[in-house]
Amino acid sequence: MERSDILRAGAMIVVFVIFLAALHVIHRRPAERPVSDAPSVSAPDDLSAELRRCRALGPQDAEDPHCQAVWEENRARFFGRSARPLLPQVAPATPSTTNVR
Repeated sequence: MERSDILRAGAMIVVFVIFLAALHVIHRRPAERPVSDAPSVSAPDDLSAELRRCRALGPQDAEDPHCQAVWEENRARFFGRSARPLLPQVAPATPSTTNVR
C-alpha cells in the first residue's frame, strides 16, 4: 500500500466522521426552554381589542381620531418605547410662608 492510498483512506474517514457529527447535531432534541412567569405576548389586552375594532372599521373610518391614537400607541410599543406616555410629575406643595390667622 502506498502512502497516497493511506492518506486518501484517512481523508475519507475524516469526512465520514464530520458527516456523522452533522447528522447528530441536526437530529438531536432541542433544549428545553425555561418557563417564564412573564405574561405571554399573545395574551389579549385592551390595545389588541381596540386594534381589532379599528381594523374592522374599514377605509371609510380611517380618519377616526381614536383609532389613529391606538395605532400610534401600537407603533410605540413595537419600537420599544413606552406604550403609554408617563404622566408629568407634580412638584410637592411647598408650605406657604405667610401665617394665616
